[in-house]
Amino acid sequence: MEIDGRRVLITGASSGIGRALALELAGRGARLVIAARSVDKLDEVAAVTGAEVHPVDLSVRGAAAELATRVGPVDILVNNAGAGLAAPVTVVGDDEAARAAFELNYWSPVALMTALRPPMIVNVTSLAPVTPWPLSGGYAAAKAALSVATETARMELPGTHVVEVIPGPVDTPVQAEVRLIPGSAQVLDKLPTGSAPKLARRIATAIERERTRVVFPRLYYPALAFPTVGRRILRLLARNVETDDTVFRTGSQGDAASRAAREAWRPRKP
Repeated sequence: MEIDGRRVLITGASSGIGRALALELAGRGARLVIAARSVDKLDEVAAVTGAEVHPVDLSVRGAAAELATRVGPVDILVNNAGAGLAAPVTVVGDDEAARAAFELNYWSPVALMTALRPPMIVNVTSLAPVTPWPLSGGYAAAKAALSVATETARMELPGTHVVEVIPGPVDTPVQAEVRLIPGSAQVLDKLPTGSAPKLARRIATAIERERTRVVFPRLYYPALAFPTVGRRILRLLARNVETDDTVFRTGSQGDAASRAAREAWRPRKP
């Protein structure tokens, strides 16, 4: 699919992977529609790309359908928005915060797919479902659900090209948040990390060449192919991670500690 001239909706476009992808697709001639919760950061992206801005909180039930109505038809939908709740699954259970995280990471992407039905859908999932980490159970479960829905949609929508993007560690503000979990930084610092601009280029190429899957960084593909091995390694690495009853919201609208970590984060890679 040619990107030049295509109308593209990117959710979670205010920072990280979404921001990098907005810049990349704008450079290839896309007509961008960007959505996220952080209005000021969306405006910064729009100033560079000329994008149409739609502030929205996709953790709220019904917000995705309302966004689809506002935006109207698009050629490409990129479901990138994601954040969650860093907490033991048996501490948060199914409370409102846990349900809001699932709304953001699963129900809203599915709602946008249903309402817009564009010729191309790009869903950003995660390697987390096959490499779970302490306090990330709810997030991993939601991304696993989106991954299965993505594969199913590929079979159910023969007239729609569906791409799944599966990031491992990427040098974005999310890394700063994960490091708030006691004991995690020592492990994460040893793992190879990719850059958001490079992933954005990979996604753009996948759109143009109509590929079905992007695993990034590529060296993490064996973890996806052999999940039992990957999970065993992660269990060993997580032995010294302290979880207790730690609970904090992540994302641009997260708790104070999470927001401070995001603001202090600086990319380590060009």
